[in-house]
Amino acid sequence: MENQSQSNLPTSAMAVTALVLGIVAIVSSWMPIINNFSFLLAILGTIFAIAGLVGTVRGKRKGKGLAVAGLVLGVVSFAVVLVTQSAYSAAIDEVSQSYRTSIASSSSSAGADGSAQGASDAARGAGEDYQNLAVGTVVEDSNGLSVSVDSFQTGVEMKYSDSPLTVIAVTYVNNGSKDASFNPYDWKCQDANGVQGDRAFVMEGENELSSGSLAPGGTVSGNVYFEGEGVLALYYTNMFNDGADASWVLE
Repeated sequence: MENQSQSNLPTSAMAVTALVLGIVAIVSSWMPIINNFSFLLAILGTIFAIAGLVGTVRGKRKGKGLAVAGLVLGVVSFAVVLVTQSAYSAAIDEVSQSYRTSIASSSSSAGADGSAQGASDAARGAGEDYQNLAVGTVVEDSNGLSVSVDSFQTGVEMKYSDSPLTVIAVTYVNNGSKDASFNPYDWKCQDANGVQGDRAFVMEGENELSSGSLAPGGTVSGNVYFEGEGVLALYYTNMFNDGADASWVLE
């Protein structure tokens, strides 16, 4: 008789709601961001489960098992949300710390690069001491490549040349540990008006400087021809430099 009356009782809506909320909460509780909503569902599900459980205990509604299941799911979802959010927070902190460390490392590298650039600029500044040298003076760069203007001639007449030429005799010596390049376009010649010209092409040039590489310990000499009467021989370690790295007065 009691079982028959129990079966005639309506199912607790609170218990059903608690079960549904618990299922949704437990399914979404492991998802970042979304589990913030799951946390709210777990709380609501727990409240509904308790209310439904009270109603079933008093014999006004059936569905005690649903209420208990909803309560368990709500509590478990609540715990899962706390654990996962703690884990995600720790992971985010770790990534953030790694990012800050990376930024600090980049800043240190940038500072080191700036110091290296400053040292390079200082070295190039020191190259200004190699200006207006006497013919025969040897200069050496940071890689151990020595360069010199050994002699010169002005007013040189040649066939097929429209004007007298200036010819300089230069020597490269590789005192470094790596190959070094040489090229007639390392050189320019400046006249009395300040005009700087590149090497000239001549038909009958003698011992003209070619281009190539010098092995460590190697040496090469050659002549470079220029149109007009030069007063200053200019040497460039890099064609993109703003100014000559060394110069020799042709007098």
